[in-house]
Amino acid sequence: MNIIEELKINKNLSNEQFKLLLTTDTYTNELFKQADTVRKQIYGKDVYIRGLIEFTNYCKNNCYYCGINCTNKNIQRYRLTKDEILQCCKNGYALGYRTFVLQGGEDSFFTDDLICDIVSTIRKNYKDCAITLSIGEKSKESYLAYFKAGANRYLLRHETANETHYKKLHPENLSLKSRKQCLYNLKEIGYQVGSGFMVGSPYQTIENIIEDFRFLQNIKPDMIGIGPFIPAQNTKFEKFKHGNLNLTLKIISILRLLFPYALIPATTALGTIDKNGRELGLKSGANVVMPNLSPVKYRSLYSLYSNKICTNEEAAECRGCLEKRVVLAGYKIVVDIGNVKK
Repeated sequence: MNIIEELKINKNLSNEQFKLLLTTDTYTNELFKQADTVRKQIYGKDVYIRGLIEFTNYCKNNCYYCGINCTNKNIQRYRLTKDEILQCCKNGYALGYRTFVLQGGEDSFFTDDLICDIVSTIRKNYKDCAITLSIGEKSKESYLAYFKAGANRYLLRHETANETHYKKLHPENLSLKSRKQCLYNLKEIGYQVGSGFMVGSPYQTIENIIEDFRFLQNIKPDMIGIGPFIPAQNTKFEKFKHGNLNLTLKIISILRLLFPYALIPATTALGTIDKNGRELGLKSGANVVMPNLSPVKYRSLYSLYSNKICTNEEAAECRGCLEKRVVLAGYKIVVDIGNVKK
């Protein structure tokens, strides 16, 4: 049994075997092929679309890698109104989106009551849709309130499972323990939970990545967001290099074999570092894309990293362009809520 077959059958490898896959290209082509085969066995050629609504770029945190961290005084801040958010949903629904992803910084303006009001209104208007939140670390009580209001998915990347590495990326007031506890709380409440990490983040080692695999094996997420680190202007890491494309693709494939059921996006960050990055992500095992539904005038302001693609396209234009790319890659976009298949 070779290393890829062992990964497929046992859903695990030793640290040394993981390291071999990550640091050499001996098995890379077979890895991509087997990951694509597995995703087709479960999801066919279907690619699920998620309508991304970036509703605030205010954030109380100072994560060193993030372009919207609270110390960056060189960006224009914005918040969408409830009506603007609902208009994004209306536009998206007409374009075939059946999942809305509300993403933003940890913005105290959006109280639990306001988030619940927005979520419950979306739920009332679009009963056949999934509502995903990606708004950071909250109390278990807050997560429960959002869930009761109608949210059913939550995205919270753990970013790194290693304590030492975490401290190099975040200020002292942020805690990896707290981050992980949030994920456990979300799972306990009943959300479909997404986690993940950046590939090539500053000071990341291969051993860190293997530790990330182990943590994901522990929490068994429904969704796994993997994308390359891309430096953001006016941040502590603006001079660092972006993450490696090939390594990112290998990690997507490994995760597809570890978690055959998972919803794994071909991220915008992949498309930012390589013009065919999202297509390559799909061929490596990804099965989700997340076009932007935010108003065009705000898109460039949600600058988590520099040179982000698709910031000047209207929602319909973005959806049409991405659909063509998906078809050319050999897959098809479907109008579907796109629940995880376990």
